[in-house]
Amino acid sequence: MNKALKNIISGKITKEDILSLLILDDAFEVYKAADKIRREYVGDEVQVREIIEISNYCKQKCLYCGLQSQNKKLKRYRMTPDEVVDRVRWSIPLGYKTVVLQSGEDDYWTDEIVCDIVKKIKEMDFAVTLSFGEKSYDTYKKYRDAGTDRYLLKHETCDKELYKYLDPGMSFENRIQCQKNLKDLGIQVGSGIMIGLPGQTLDSIADDIMLFYEMDYDMIGISPFIPHQDTEIGNSHSGDVDLVRKAVAVTRIILKDVHLPVTTAFSTLNEREGKLLMLASGANVIMPNITPMEYREMYEIYPNKDSKDIEPFVYKEKLLALLKDAGRSISTSYGHRIKH
Repeated sequence: MNKALKNIISGKITKEDILSLLILDDAFEVYKAADKIRREYVGDEVQVREIIEISNYCKQKCLYCGLQSQNKKLKRYRMTPDEVVDRVRWSIPLGYKTVVLQSGEDDYWTDEIVCDIVKKIKEMDFAVTLSFGEKSYDTYKKYRDAGTDRYLLKHETCDKELYKYLDPGMSFENRIQCQKNLKDLGIQVGSGIMIGLPGQTLDSIADDIMLFYEMDYDMIGISPFIPHQDTEIGNSHSGDVDLVRKAVAVTRIILKDVHLPVTTAFSTLNEREGKLLMLASGANVIMPNITPMEYREMYEIYPNKDSKDIEPFVYKEKLLALLKDAGRSISTSYGHRIKH
């Protein structure tokens, strides 16, 4: 067995060993080890989290994101609170047990409105994940008290200079503090990175994986960067999907019982075969989009998003067929992380 892989499996986690695995030309041994650990710690059931993209308004200016406030070509939309609740109710026959509400950083969603929505969704017997960006400790506490189970807040890169360049007016330190506040409140925290960002290095990706280990996140999304044509870095290249796959596998080996999704961005570049590859490399989460069809084209963080034209009940039929081929099944649990 590869020496670095042997060290990491045994719990000796070093940045040097992570780097040596990320640069492997043939990572079959890494994928095999990740799949074995995934089976041992989280089983063969795939956690499915349905996503509703409730607003594409955003006050931030992140250079990589099509929702950035300076993108004047984008047609904006915002679902009403009743639309959000009704869409969740509509989705009950799908049988999924977690709903993710995702939005740009849109100040319309006051604490009162969000908490009311969360309470109504909890009455329908769902676990609730929110992804609304950076908020105060008090706001996160209100979310928790309303019943919020999880919060997604990816840090995208731990390279502080690159973060400062890509996210004008924001700070890496505040991002991490928000994540720590969520953890202190007992909310399960999802983070993650993009791979292939202009100026990103393998060294910083290894630092990101070390940060995953130190912060002990409950869910980690590792996506290839996909440039959006209407952003300042829209002429950049997409991220290396093989490097994404290696990063997911290494993260599974290190964190073992963490939830790792087949990200939509990875599926966008790889379609059906990509999902099977990731499920065989440590991933155990899939996040289907159940946003009403009339809004999907407008929630364009990056172009040509996977499955954006597929109706949710048709998507589930395709998902069941794919999971059957992978020897996996859909979990009927709420999908909370169970730490070992």
